[in-house]
Amino acid sequence: MHNIVILISGTGSNMAAIVQAAERERWHEHPGARVAAVISNRADAKGLAFARQRGIATAVLEHGGFATREAFDAELATLIDSHSPALVVLAGFMRILSASFVARYAGRLLNIHPSLLPAFTGLHTHQRAIDAGCRFAGCTVHQVTAELDVGPIVEQAMVPILAGDDAATLAARVLSQEHLIYPRAILRVLSQN
Repeated sequence: MHNIVILISGTGSNMAAIVQAAERERWHEHPGARVAAVISNRADAKGLAFARQRGIATAVLEHGGFATREAFDAELATLIDSHSPALVVLAGFMRILSASFVARYAGRLLNIHPSLLPAFTGLHTHQRAIDAGCRFAGCTVHQVTAELDVGPIVEQAMVPILAGDDAATLAARVLSQEHLIYPRAILRVLSQN
């Protein structure tokens, strides 16, 4: 069984989309995968309740109790490894990870970014796309590397930027595509391993 560990910090809508796809598409049968755990760095992350309701193991490891990023990442890796992950999926996990953490899960660590990478790495992607006069925006699932938002692209989806869009309306349209492509990207990576 390919265990998937998902890391969240908030509502976990991408995590929920992945869990629902796994249930609907019977990932436990093919490719023999399951969401084994959902871990958050915030005790108040609403996505934890969704995971618990689905019978998925959950854990909280608050980053504020650690003196350094590396100390937090080391403890997080221990927690993740207790679930023997084939894949670690960042789904709104709002932490920049240390190079040693990224190296530990090289080729098995995915993230989703709300832009068509390589455009608009970092924050405020929707407003930046609107301000730049782009006609299209979108989202990208990529493998995580030590450099922020530049890892190999696994899957992308594009949406038009409409007249009158603001960052919120564009973000909502992009998020609906995130929910579609993240499960597909996970299946693609698992099929390659």
